[in-house]
Amino acid sequence: MPDSRPAPHPNFHLHWWTDVHRSPAANLRLGISLSFIAGATNAGGFLAVGQYTSHMTGLISSVADHLVLGQFALVAASLAAIAAFVGGAMTTALMVNWGLRRHLRSAFARPLALETALLLVFGLFGAAINLHAELFAPLTVLLLCYIMGLQNAVITKISNAEIRTTHVTGLVTDIGIELGKLVYFNRSPAPTKVMANRRKLRIHASLIAAFLAGGVLGALGFKLWGYITTMPLAVLLGILVLGPMADDIRTGKIAPTPPARP
Repeated sequence: MPDSRPAPHPNFHLHWWTDVHRSPAANLRLGISLSFIAGATNAGGFLAVGQYTSHMTGLISSVADHLVLGQFALVAASLAAIAAFVGGAMTTALMVNWGLRRHLRSAFARPLALETALLLVFGLFGAAINLHAELFAPLTVLLLCYIMGLQNAVITKISNAEIRTTHVTGLVTDIGIELGKLVYFNRSPAPTKVMANRRKLRIHASLIAAFLAGGVLGALGFKLWGYITTMPLAVLLGILVLGPMADDIRTGKIAPTPPARP
């Protein structure tokens, strides 16, 4: 049976925004938070390895370019990055569906907890990337692509595909469509009026602003302090998943240690 316990209201408590008991306002606030983290990670990753790791359109285009130019090693690298992004999204689907079938309040939090650990790995082992760039730079690209796929799939499932956080092409397109509706002149009388979805405009504008702000701060932090910049991002993610994860541990749904045999 589904969990019938009352849930803390997710609209006001940061550490409950990943709970399965949700509201549209919590979805948007979580989406803005994750967009900020994605923008910062994407910008920092570019400074680390010279590649944007959430841009699947560019990666697929690069596969075509490298094929034509006969650069098959670069084709393989681009395909591996795409596969890592897909793998991240698959991981989220597996973890979320597994959690929902077991009525875990942390079903949506679990992939983000994994992302927290991976960001810590990226931040803590940044020095190794500089010392052994030929080995660790390609692995870093795969790690960051995996993280982006993982995160984007979380908010996509939570919001029923209304919110995405790791790429903004679709968001900008939708903003253009709604702005076109907004300035459309409805002649009277008309059987139907063309009306802009102002709520959609606000949501998408907020997500783009958060992604941009995260990108600016992430690039600035990486320029000034290097890989340690990912630590605050990991801390923020850790706070976001704290409530549901702690509740499932407290109630025994996630056992911190295996139960002792009688």
